[in-house]
Amino acid sequence: MHSIWEFLLVALIVTLTPGPATALVLRVAARDGRQAALATVAGNSVGVLGWASLSAVGVSSLILASQIAYDVLRFGDAAVLVVLGLRSLLRRGSDEVSTPPPRLTGWRIGLLTSVANPKLAVFFVALFPQFLSPGSAVLPEALGMGVIIVLYDIVWFGVLAYSVDRAGRVLRPKVRRWSAP
Repeated sequence: MHSIWEFLLVALIVTLTPGPATALVLRVAARDGRQAALATVAGNSVGVLGWASLSAVGVSSLILASQIAYDVLRFGDAAVLVVLGLRSLLRRGSDEVSTPPPRLTGWRIGLLTSVANPKLAVFFVALFPQFLSPGSAVLPEALGMGVIIVLYDIVWFGVLAYSVDRAGRVLRPKVRRWSAP
């Protein structure tokens, strides 16, 4: 077992490493604003806690042990990202004014992205066990570590959402002025 400080450092590095959730939060914040991005973060957080729970009861180990299950998860994540990307491109080309989606939509997209993210399965199977205390109750410890990761995610993705939203508010009028005929 490693110390809590080592876990905090590893969790921070994993949180700061770009992945599907980072791309999604940036896209939603740029397109729909901070509130929609924060709803996406909330959905992602529920998915992270779900992976922590599945890891604690051994389900994520089964997914990694089965090449077919892992491939389904990996291709499912890729399909989710492709669909979201295509929707953004198709929506971008339309002349209609876009209204931000309801928070529930952002939440669902965040949840779907985290549930379909194989990086989370690998993280929880490969790294989590190293930080569990021998002889202790696995579920409470795993959920505690999951909560720490969620807190890191909320802070990091919140900063990203705020920064992208703020930059968009500053830059959008300038871009409109420059692109006007």
